[in-house]
Amino acid sequence: MIAETVCSAVAAAGLGIAVVTAYRKRYLAATRIAAYALVPLGLVMAGVVDWLADTAFSPTAWAGFGVLGLSWVLFATTRTVERRRGGTRKERRAARQAAAPAAAAPGASAPALGEATPRGESPAPRRAPASQGDDDFSDIEAILKKHGI
Repeated sequence: MIAETVCSAVAAAGLGIAVVTAYRKRYLAATRIAAYALVPLGLVMAGVVDWLADTAFSPTAWAGFGVLGLSWVLFATTRTVERRRGGTRKERRAARQAAAPAAAAPGASAPALGEATPRGESPAPRRAPASQGDDDFSDIEAILKKHGI
């Protein structure tokens, strides 16, 4: 009962301020003040104030808010742990399989990239391998034979 009276008084005071503001030819501000002033009155008329008063003094309602808070904490904790571990078990397994290095052929050559050089220095000149005739193609022949070609 007191809450309804206070909200009605706040609405009346706000509407009075809106009238004074409109008298000063500040119509946009007056309209905004009137809108804010009518909110408490609308809440009283809709029954929200009664619902809040009943909820504020109900132990069952507070226990319900406590259960909701606990469930939110549990959910947030599991999400945090899942992010630190890198996802679900299936996601981690798929990531491990994708990151596994592909098996190289036994006679595979070294990577084509050269050694890294410090900034500002030119790379060392490469020496052309001496031509060994048929030995150049022996690696290729071995690979083709391995695949049955």
